[in-house]
Amino acid sequence: MAAAPVRQRSGPGGPRAQLPPCYYEGYLEKRGPKEKASRRLWTCLCGNFLYFFNNAKDTHYVEKLDLSGFVSLKDDCSRDRNLEAARLILRMKDGETKLTAPNLESRELWKGFLYSVTDLNVPSCLTLLPGQLQMLKEVVDKERSRRRTRTPTRAPPSPLSVPLVGEIPPCFRPVSRTEAEVLLERHPDCGNMLLRPGRDGCSLAVTTRQDLNGSVFRHYRVTQRDQGGYVIDVENPIPCATLHEVIDALVEKTAGTLQPFLLEEPYEENITYVSANDENGERILHTAPSSPLPKPPALPPKQGLPLSSPLSRSPAPDRRILTSPVPASPTNPMRRLILSPSPLTQTLNEELKIKLEKRRASQE
Repeated sequence: MAAAPVRQRSGPGGPRAQLPPCYYEGYLEKRGPKEKASRRLWTCLCGNFLYFFNNAKDTHYVEKLDLSGFVSLKDDCSRDRNLEAARLILRMKDGETKLTAPNLESRELWKGFLYSVTDLNVPSCLTLLPGQLQMLKEVVDKERSRRRTRTPTRAPPSPLSVPLVGEIPPCFRPVSRTEAEVLLERHPDCGNMLLRPGRDGCSLAVTTRQDLNGSVFRHYRVTQRDQGGYVIDVENPIPCATLHEVIDALVEKTAGTLQPFLLEEPYEENITYVSANDENGERILHTAPSSPLPKPPALPPKQGLPLSSPLSRSPAPDRRILTSPVPASPTNPMRRLILSPSPLTQTLNEELKIKLEKRRASQE
């Protein structure tokens, strides 16, 4: 592997000014993906790069590592000849770099600075002191400011400039090609295919990831047709009416090997809030109690009129009861309603029948 071009690392005003600001530095043992042995190098985290020098006083770096392809950091628990040394695996999209810090505390600090620069956020999963966390916060602020002020070589197209038609599939992500690869690499359990804007800002693209002795990425262009719908631009173009059909077509063509990328963002399990101490002004994060809120006392029942009154003794009016002796069936979906007389009506009819019979007997 050819060595990186040598660049001086001198004081302000010299060639060192061409490098991004240095956030953290120290000795690390490094072994790249194609290196058979580790080398002890003075390592500087400058901006979004790791610069490696032969020693702390050297003014020329011998190698650099671009962290834009960062995937993950993982502790390496394998034993080392130096019992105090702590190993770390820096996983990039093009391979793994093994780093060895002098001790566990140094490894945690390196992880904190690397996470802060790559994610632009202070990591909460590390055991660090308040002063160290404050340093990481300052690094995040500086790196954000640096990225905002630097002049890009060309203005990239807006990822949202694509005039999408119809319902957007949940695997759509407004990311670039490189960001899509990193996203699929970081979350292999969430799917291996996502839809994203194309580089030209006028088309779409599908990025896929599969394992074949490492990650294999593929990118497919998806364009809109003038007569409506979309087409997957491959050797034999595949027309699709909607973006959902684009994803379904790729799943079907690969016999289910490709699956849409669905990343569920975690939600908080507790309610938290920040308050300031009245004495020293220190801001503290509190967790709200999880016990259920007390129920309000029940209102007393309203005093209403009695259901029955001794003044109203008139018999209830004759009411007909609706019955449904015939159940519903597929051939007779509508239930047949039959009107049957109430018990009070039957009693009155019997009394009237007896009176009529007596009247007839007296006339005879």
